[in-house]
Amino acid sequence: MTNELEKVIPINATQWDEKVLNSDIPVLVDFWAEWCGPCRMVGPIVEQLAQSLKGKVKVSKLNVDQNQDIAKKYNIQSIPSLVLFKKGNEIARIVGFSPKEKYEKFVNNALNV
Repeated sequence: MTNELEKVIPINATQWDEKVLNSDIPVLVDFWAEWCGPCRMVGPIVEQLAQSLKGKVKVSKLNVDQNQDIAKKYNIQSIPSLVLFKKGNEIARIVGFSPKEKYEKFVNNALNV
């Protein structure tokens, strides 16, 4: 479990319920795709967020091309979309490329930290 709190965890539809909806701590999910330029720019930032937010949230990535049902279920229309889930519910969402500090503030504000 400690490992999962320190790095970005790639997830797919079969792991969705276990890793996101049933997680005992909040989960930040990066909805992305291989072909998406801004998604590739966000990737290293998401890796850094896994470190800087360690202990507060788990950080995961979901490829929208390979998991279209999940993307559709959560109405992901633009990527990258970073969605914060707590106790199985979406509590906040930020769309598009931003600097790391903006993402950290987004998570902290959503969690009221």
